[in-house]
Amino acid sequence: MRPLSQRPRTETRVVFADIDDTLTTEGLITAPSFSALWALHDAGIAVVPVTGRPAGWCDHIARMWPVAGVVGENGAFYFRYDAAGRRLTRRFVLDEATRAGLQDRLRAIRDRVLAEVPGAAVASDQAYRIHDLAIDFCEDVPPLDRAAVDRIVAIFEAAGATAKVSSIHVNGWFGTYDKLGMMKTFAAEVLGLDLDDPADRTRAVYVGDSPNDEPAFA
Repeated sequence: MRPLSQRPRTETRVVFADIDDTLTTEGLITAPSFSALWALHDAGIAVVPVTGRPAGWCDHIARMWPVAGVVGENGAFYFRYDAAGRRLTRRFVLDEATRAGLQDRLRAIRDRVLAEVPGAAVASDQAYRIHDLAIDFCEDVPPLDRAAVDRIVAIFEAAGATAKVSSIHVNGWFGTYDKLGMMKTFAAEVLGLDLDDPADRTRAVYVGDSPNDEPAFA
């Protein structure tokens, strides 16, 4: 892994970046962080946040941040706003009927987590989610210990769901998608880059801090 300071600037076409505790500091987008997004935008480098945050947030991010698009709910979709055409493109892994059919199973997991893990709570942004269930273990609740977080993950997995731990939530969903998969889709469909090709991969940078970012560093 090369230090960023040794990377030729001419190589980079896109920066993919996690949001919570990567772009944010103690839950806030600081002025230097947001200014850096604008600096990249103005330099012609695409910026794509890649987050576990919900669809409702991602609609706002795609429209109002200086970004080329956003990957949300841990790879469930990307949103991209065309300002000139005044059009939001929404690209989902699962179709609407499939998503609707999974909600009862997610609610059953929610009920079991709340019953079995004291102190856990449904994330405050759950109402704006489409694909997944987010359980808060330290954002708006007193921090839970590692054993409690592991128990939440185990409940998801016992129900056949995928579970990923971020810096604030355990996110769970049904399906095999992840952040990296939708990054590849976005890169191919929007930027014309094949992230499985070593030459194209050198044109992309990823920045993240949590276990749910691990696929991007594989």
